[in-house]
Amino acid sequence: MSRLILEKFQILFYLSAIALGLGIGSLAHTTPQVLDTLLWPLLGLLLYSTFTQVPLEGLWKQGLADQRFLWAAVTGNFLLLPLLVLLMTSLLPDSPGLRLGVLLVLLVPCTDWFITFTQLGGGDTRRAIAFAPVSLLLQMLCLPAYLWFFSGESAMLASTGHNMLLAFGGLILLPLALAYLTRKNAHQSRKRQTLLEGLGWLPVPLLSIVVCLIAITQVHVVLEAGALLLPAALAFIAFLVVAALAARLMAHCFRLPVQQGRVLAFSYGTRNSFVVLPLALALPQGYELAVSIVVLQSLIELFGMVLYLWWVPTRLFPPGPQKAHPGGE
Repeated sequence: MSRLILEKFQILFYLSAIALGLGIGSLAHTTPQVLDTLLWPLLGLLLYSTFTQVPLEGLWKQGLADQRFLWAAVTGNFLLLPLLVLLMTSLLPDSPGLRLGVLLVLLVPCTDWFITFTQLGGGDTRRAIAFAPVSLLLQMLCLPAYLWFFSGESAMLASTGHNMLLAFGGLILLPLALAYLTRKNAHQSRKRQTLLEGLGWLPVPLLSIVVCLIAITQVHVVLEAGALLLPAALAFIAFLVVAALAARLMAHCFRLPVQQGRVLAFSYGTRNSFVVLPLALALPQGYELAVSIVVLQSLIELFGMVLYLWWVPTRLFPPGPQKAHPGGE
């Protein structure tokens, strides 16, 4: 099996893994503590292998070069959509775990699998890759401020700040630094290049294992949450629709070509659920529902991306003659 086939059918792997995990978790009366323990190193390895596939070196200059696309991506992801999320959370039931979970998972854009969806959806993959490290840096800077101002849980955030900092450092910053060192001068080392190619096979199976473990350990929380998950599910579905329409609007306002508009759609629609998951896991007692909300969003997003792969290239940004805009190539 080639990596292209693996990535093309990754949705089936994820959905199968989630279904398997839900089945096992439903049948088990209790879940072994070792599963929760395994989740953290697996998340770190997943993020490390994912980051090694993003060209971190040399793309900062390229990512900043196309100002119009960059402004459209940044404005939509870090201003327009956060305001939409703020509005949506104000309409949700008064449950701190639910609201904080929705905020965590919807406030920051995806930096990894949106690139694959962009490629499959006929978008400008080069722009998507160039935007990924810029997006990652911005969300690490903005997310704490978003949570502080939007959640109204300043005391909780202060009390759990140490755990969240550890999660950021140990499961995001450390894998990112290791990925950079792994990629550094890889073209000059055959062994390192072989290592990078091998790591490229890991994200799909690792993410499948991670979502399976989360489903096993969280199924009872999801079942107990019951009715509280329905408003969140409806909010996530609404977000997918509005995000795609926002991409169409922003592409028109910034006069972007079709392929770059498709990048916006997949960037706006996909969220960084498995990067914020460590933060949800680090929350104190009383916020357990936030983890289930993150898992629920990732499941709905997977179904949504199947629809996006049809809707974006055929209806939202159909192919056609494009005018050449400066910086649009």
